[in-house]
Amino acid sequence: MALPRSRPPVMRLTDAAAERVRSIIARSEKPVVGLRVGVKNGGCAGMEYTMEFAEEAGRFDEVVEDKGVKVLIDPKAIMYLLGTEMDFKADKMSAQFVFNNPNQTSACGCGESVAITPVRAEGFEPRA
Repeated sequence: MALPRSRPPVMRLTDAAAERVRSIIARSEKPVVGLRVGVKNGGCAGMEYTMEFAEEAGRFDEVVEDKGVKVLIDPKAIMYLLGTEMDFKADKMSAQFVFNNPNQTSACGCGESVAITPVRAEGFEPRA
């Protein structure tokens, strides 16, 4: 009998992203268990990334812990986010989270929306 293969986490964070999320959570006035990440339809390219602080994990959220940060992934977004790295970039003009997503096929000119092709992985089951 073959042992089940372990699968890589849906997402990972760079050191900069993890530090920024920890910093924001530390200043929260409400108790926060982690950062919920997802995607939604919108924008000129078709989809937008979503982020919000979660006070509790949803029953079907995929939970990824990376560099001391808990990321809760909306189950509807898992197939769009597989292999994604979340980074945080700051320069003189802006500071923002950036998603380096291998499933992204294009982005709009303003960078607010993207086109993402969902991963087709046989046997992939979200964790319950």
